[in-house]
Amino acid sequence: MKKSSVVAALNALAQDTRLDIFRLLVQKGPTGLPAGEIGERLRQPSPTLSFHLNQLRFAGLVSSRRASRSIIYSANFKAMNEVLAYLTNNCCEGRPELCAPSAFVPLTAVGTVARTARAGAKAGSKRGG
Repeated sequence: MKKSSVVAALNALAQDTRLDIFRLLVQKGPTGLPAGEIGERLRQPSPTLSFHLNQLRFAGLVSSRRASRSIIYSANFKAMNEVLAYLTNNCCEGRPELCAPSAFVPLTAVGTVARTARAGAKAGSKRGG
């Protein structure tokens, strides 16, 4: 991926509403969502939503297709992965195993791990340990 494409993608995601839209589409997967449903879920009026979806589309991060009377938007996972690959290329001083996906813990898992550790620490202190 060219540097200019990465900059365009990051620029598109550097805005709250567009980041929310993109994360919603990533969560939904390849099937995507109709524009109206995206607007309802994120409480965005149609003109505002249309502007943000176009910005994401121009950056190559989402694609659209017509299904009957609806326009379905979905995340462009290939572009997302190319941006991540560009950002992590040559990371960790040439030790790619340190950058492997298994080294990353999803945010929800981090919160669970932290809560579990705190709960364990409290239980240990109550037992005198």
